[in-house]
Amino acid sequence: MESGSPLRERLIDIGVDLVMTEGTASLGLREIARRAGVSHGAPRRYFPTHHALLSAIAHRGFADLKGRFEAATGGTTSPRGQLRALGWAYVGYALEHRGMFELMFRHDLLDSEDAAPDRPRLRESTLPLFGVVVELVTRCRAERDPAHGPGAAEDAGAAAVTAAALWSNLHGIAQLWAWGSLRLALGTPSPSGAPDDDRLDRLVTAALDAHLGPVTP
Repeated sequence: MESGSPLRERLIDIGVDLVMTEGTASLGLREIARRAGVSHGAPRRYFPTHHALLSAIAHRGFADLKGRFEAATGGTTSPRGQLRALGWAYVGYALEHRGMFELMFRHDLLDSEDAAPDRPRLRESTLPLFGVVVELVTRCRAERDPAHGPGAAEDAGAAAVTAAALWSNLHGIAQLWAWGSLRLALGTPSPSGAPDDDRLDRLVTAALDAHLGPVTP
């Protein structure tokens, strides 16, 4: 299986376009093959299972999200500021690309044990991004209390749990906003889930305050 095959990349391109425009329900091997103008069996040369193709498509999403994280956090050096920018980028990406966002975190389906050995696993994209959050949480904790500095090995697990809780909170904000639940609860009548909504900004800030403590003057 040639990892750099033009047809392989074309199949992934078509899959990315489908998930962005029509959602995950449209991501069948036959439909992707039809749009690529090849036989329905051709994709199996590169993707022996449907999940293998979905995983390759999800990798594109993680690459895009990583780029957004880097762009968003490049303008500030403080860990709290970077976490806020990262959180905003995460929620914004979720609202702009709902189909891809839904696909990317289905590791129960995509990160299977029978993945081809020559293909990167989704955890190789997910865990480094989570590691960035853990590092920033660790730095925030150290700023508030030097006893929780990077050298405090006993606090490493606590920082990871805090990072996981913050991630879960941001993910929930994105999903509930997209579904309309948060807008209903907060009395926001507009059907738009535009990522520049002031209430979303306040929700991201509230999530940071809840898990890291409020910013003190």
